[in-house]
Amino acid sequence: MVDTGAAGNAAHDKIEQQPVVLVEVDTVVLADSPRLSGVNDEHVEMLAAIEGPLPPIVVHRGTMQVIDGVHRLWAAARRGQRTIPVRFFDGDESEAFVLAVRLNVEHGLPLALADRKRATERIIASHPEWSDRRVASVTGTSPVTVAELRRRVVGEASAIGSRVGQDGRIRPLDGSAGRRLAGQLMIENPTFSLRQVARAARISPETARDVRNRLRNGQDLVPGRLRRDAAAAGEPAVGGGHEVATVSILLLPAQPPRQPVLDHAAAVNRLRSDPALRYSETGRNLLRLLSLHALWTEDWEGILHNLPPHCSGMVADLARQFADLWTDFAARPVQDVAQVG
Repeated sequence: MVDTGAAGNAAHDKIEQQPVVLVEVDTVVLADSPRLSGVNDEHVEMLAAIEGPLPPIVVHRGTMQVIDGVHRLWAAARRGQRTIPVRFFDGDESEAFVLAVRLNVEHGLPLALADRKRATERIIASHPEWSDRRVASVTGTSPVTVAELRRRVVGEASAIGSRVGQDGRIRPLDGSAGRRLAGQLMIENPTFSLRQVARAARISPETARDVRNRLRNGQDLVPGRLRRDAAAAGEPAVGGGHEVATVSILLLPAQPPRQPVLDHAAAVNRLRSDPALRYSETGRNLLRLLSLHALWTEDWEGILHNLPPHCSGMVADLARQFADLWTDFAARPVQDVAQVG
C-alpha cells in the first residue's frame, strides 16, 4: 500500500530508484487521471518547446496507465517522438491512484481544488482506515476538509474503530477505553511513568498526562466531547470515571496546592524586571524562551490550522519532546531548579 509520511517518502524514493526505460508512446494509456479538466494545452506547448529530453514519466506496469507525466507524454507526441523515458510502478490500481495524486500535488502543474477534493473522496473510499491527516498529506488539503468530505462519503458512523496515522501507527477513534485503562494503571502502579502508562494503554503521553491531572482533580477520566461522540455512535455510556477519581486521590502521590492561572504576558514582564535574570546569560536565555510562548499564545490556533500536513508529524514529535523537558523542569524541587540557573 502506498504510504504517507515516512513510508510515503519511501515509496517516492523507490520510484526514483527504478531504472529508466524507453517505451513507445503509443503503448502508454491515458486514463484514471486525478485531473478532472483534462490536459492543459498551454502547459503541453511549454513542455514541447523545452530543449533537451523531458524527465521520465511514471507508468503503472500492470495497466500501462500514466501515473505522473500526462503533459510530458502529450509534449513528446507533439514533438514527434516515438518513445518516451519511463519509470514503472508495481502495485494495484488504488495504490497507483494515490501515488498519482501525491506526485501531482508535489510538483509540476498544480492540481485544482476540485481535483484535490475529488481525489480526497476517492482515497477515503479506498483507504477508509487512513486518518484525516494522512489523507490530507497526500491530497494537499487540510485535515478539516478531509473530515468534512469523509462525513459526506461514509456518513457520521464508520465500522472502522481505528485509523492509521501518518507515522503508520494505528490509533483508536474512541480513546475512552484507553483513558479508563490508563487511570486504572495509575491507581494500581503509582510509580509508573507517563510513558509506561501510555505504552500499556496504547494512548499518547499527552493523553496519559491529562488522565493523571483528571485523577488528581477528581474529574471524569473521559472528557465530555468523547462521551458525546461515543453516545452518538451508539456505544455504551462511559461510566466509573468519578468513582476512579475519588479512589485515586488517596493512591496518587501527594501534590502541592494548585497555583492560580497566571497571565502569561504579565508574568513574563515581571520576570524581565528581575536583575537576577536580566544580567545572567542563563536568565536571558530563559526570558527569551518564555517571551516566545507569551507572544504566541494568541496565535496557537492559527499555527495549528496553517501547519502544512507533511510537517505535522515532525512538529508534533518536537512539541512532545519540548513539553517533556518543561514538565521535567517544572517537577524538580525548587533547590534543583535554582542550581540549574
